[in-house]
Amino acid sequence: MTALRQYARLECPGLWREHAAAQRREVIVFFREASLILADPQNDQPLTHWSLPAVQRLNDTIPAIYAPGDDLEGETVEIEEADMIAALSTVRGALESARPHPGRLRNLMLGGLLALVILSAFFVPRAIISHTLDVVPSATRARLGEMALAEMVQVTGAPCAAPLGRAATETLATRVFGAASWRIIVVRDGLTHPVHLPNRQILIPAALVEQQDAPDAVAGAALVEGLRFGIEDPLRPLLQHAGIWATLRLLTTGALPEGAMDGYAEATAQAAPTDIPAEVLLTQFTVAKVPMTPWLRTLPPTTRTAALMESEPFPAGAPVPIMDDNEWVSLSGICRE
Repeated sequence: MTALRQYARLECPGLWREHAAAQRREVIVFFREASLILADPQNDQPLTHWSLPAVQRLNDTIPAIYAPGDDLEGETVEIEEADMIAALSTVRGALESARPHPGRLRNLMLGGLLALVILSAFFVPRAIISHTLDVVPSATRARLGEMALAEMVQVTGAPCAAPLGRAATETLATRVFGAASWRIIVVRDGLTHPVHLPNRQILIPAALVEQQDAPDAVAGAALVEGLRFGIEDPLRPLLQHAGIWATLRLLTTGALPEGAMDGYAEATAQAAPTDIPAEVLLTQFTVAKVPMTPWLRTLPPTTRTAALMESEPFPAGAPVPIMDDNEWVSLSGICRE
């Protein structure tokens, strides 16, 4: 139970019946160190507290049905959330192992220890990181994004910063994503492919820009990295790298401890890009009005890239210009200060 007191702060929806004749009603179930709290979802006001050691599961199917103890009067709660069911099962196992069973003490102690190790190693870290992603404020996300960029600079060098070139990256981001909140950053060294960071930041290797004679390939690379941004919250790999203790510190204080991001830049630069389904690529390039073939030509040739080229939505080029010639010249020279 020590590990549970330190880590578990879970919550999920449930259906609560106050007694056998009552109607079921929606509640939020909060898992706390010694109890389950069932609260009104509208205002978080507690409706009842159940002692964890007394909680009984009444069935073996989903939704799982629980009661507050053996002395039943029809009060139950139904839960479908797999993480909560697993946590309650683990708690029950830990409690059972803590009770005296003559002749089986050693085996039960080992079983309880194993359950807590599994909980700590697999379930709890994922749950804490997921919960942190759900509650971290936008201002903290922005600060972590700036911290991530500062770490990347140790590998890539300072971002290229020619004034007209930086203005061109803003034009490119707005054209590709239709929003000014995205930031495209060109870096000289350290990257063999684009990467994305928290707070909608996309890093593009200077070599990719300098090897093109038009902006289409760079626009395509930025668009694809933006799609990868949407597949998984980019704050998740950062927190996974920082570790569970650093995540707990962030959750409780709003800041990561010093040194938590050491090595993050190297890991991000070396991570293999996530594959994106062909149908998603075709749809998003079409929506963005960006030709796909120029970007595909920057990749190693494969059967997949050849098939995508055959499906090019804009074989005659972008129906809406990516940027004008002067802006492209400025972007091409962004690293020549």
